[in-house]
Amino acid sequence: MTRHRILFLLFLTILIPITAVLFHNYSAFGPVFRARFSQMATTNKHPVIVVGAGLAGLSASYSAIQSGASVRLLERAPKPGGNSIKASSGINGAPTRFQNVEKFGLDKSFWDDTIRSAGVRLNSASVSPAVKKQRKELVTVLTNRSASAIDFLTDLGVDLSVVAQLGGHSYPRTHRGAGKTPPGASIVTTLLTKLKEQGPDRFELVTDSEVTRVLTDNASKGAVKVTGVEYKNRQDGSTHLLHGPVVFTTGGFAGDTHGLLAKYRPDLDGLPSTNDPRPGAHTILSDVGAKLVDMDAVQIHPTGFVDPASPENPLKFLAAEMLRGEGGILLHKGKRFTNELQTREKVSNALMALPPQNEGSLRQWDVQLLLDPGATEAAAGHVGFYLWKGLLQKKKISELDETTRQTLKDYAAVVRGNKEDELGRKAFGHWRLTEQDIDKGEEEVCVGRVTPITHFTMGGAVFNTKAQILTAELGEEQEGKEIEGLWGAGEVTGGLHGDNRLGGSSLLECVVFGRVAGEEAAKYQG
Repeated sequence: MTRHRILFLLFLTILIPITAVLFHNYSAFGPVFRARFSQMATTNKHPVIVVGAGLAGLSASYSAIQSGASVRLLERAPKPGGNSIKASSGINGAPTRFQNVEKFGLDKSFWDDTIRSAGVRLNSASVSPAVKKQRKELVTVLTNRSASAIDFLTDLGVDLSVVAQLGGHSYPRTHRGAGKTPPGASIVTTLLTKLKEQGPDRFELVTDSEVTRVLTDNASKGAVKVTGVEYKNRQDGSTHLLHGPVVFTTGGFAGDTHGLLAKYRPDLDGLPSTNDPRPGAHTILSDVGAKLVDMDAVQIHPTGFVDPASPENPLKFLAAEMLRGEGGILLHKGKRFTNELQTREKVSNALMALPPQNEGSLRQWDVQLLLDPGATEAAAGHVGFYLWKGLLQKKKISELDETTRQTLKDYAAVVRGNKEDELGRKAFGHWRLTEQDIDKGEEEVCVGRVTPITHFTMGGAVFNTKAQILTAELGEEQEGKEIEGLWGAGEVTGGLHGDNRLGGSSLLECVVFGRVAGEEAAKYQG
């Protein structure tokens, strides 16, 4: 045997055991190596840029990070949360483990209720089959993924164990926590905490940063490709460019009184709002070719509190719909005038058919929201806050006028099943006052003045079930009309709710389509 062959065999006897050890170690620690490699790959990519730090933006950010991306979250306000953090009624989901199946049966009607709530924009005979198909596809994603949205949030630690029935719903399916923290605040703060735990290399929140334009490049066949955003620091006025795939979650325009709201719904001039006064971001999207739909569909919430200390303040606190869901009633001159659990649109229309009052520059109505002790207890977390703010007052039944006391007796008889409600209400929450209680007059009720307010805009950018923003009108062929590198979720998008959004579906669409948008943007390799 030659000297070279001897050396070669000696080399093999040393190399083979070493290779075996290395292979064994890789098998044991391969997931760690692969995770480290994936993280290195992530840091070499542009971050996913999320514009708007409400619930849709937070959901998109978390989903993108879970899909392997890093995220830069831009928010024009000094603090995150948007209108989502103020949401007080809850988030829809069905079927979930928190619903009472023994009492109400399995909830299979969420899709039907949402379709019905959409009104003529979906259900009219004049609506084209293509438009109906695309609207229904969005509703299907919303409702089919609602239970997993509840699971996602509860797995993060959000309490959603209390379930109520809101207007327009055929089952109790709107979830909130058992404590005093409103559901919007609970969900937003939990998600923010989880995002900050990811570390600065994976997640960065930049506040006081207003996006002024979307950066684009011409893709193949003349199509638009989004490559990032330009944003302005609202503190020092400096301008910055940021590159990467973009998710728009900037919310609606109900607070853009003299801008988009005046353009699309000038008839709503003078109504107060739950939204802070700020411009809508929709024109930034239309500037890069996005089509807008349903921009005249503005939801009037029937119950915003009129603060007795400042009745002419145009910014109102929402009197949460769950107050009526738990048994509260609406009164005008001591009498009920509508089924309080109809859709927001129908309750608002009934209320606005009453004579308005002009107070300063505002159009407002003189309607009372009344909760009995049972409803007050069921909504204790909300009621405590409203009492503290002076928006609700406690009164003994004996202090109420005779017309109101008689209305309460009639309603109590309806709740006990002694007669049918002439207004058609069939669910009464936790109302417990009886006719005898009212005759005695010792029990306390909570009463506050409410008025209709602009609350939510159903219109926005046309998008598809993958949350991609489109250059196609609703009903047109969507394939090939996706704006590359651009997604949207939440109130900035349109086509999902039609004429009317069900209470509890705003937070839901933020979670469902926010998660879709974040995941899709994280996969983007452009």
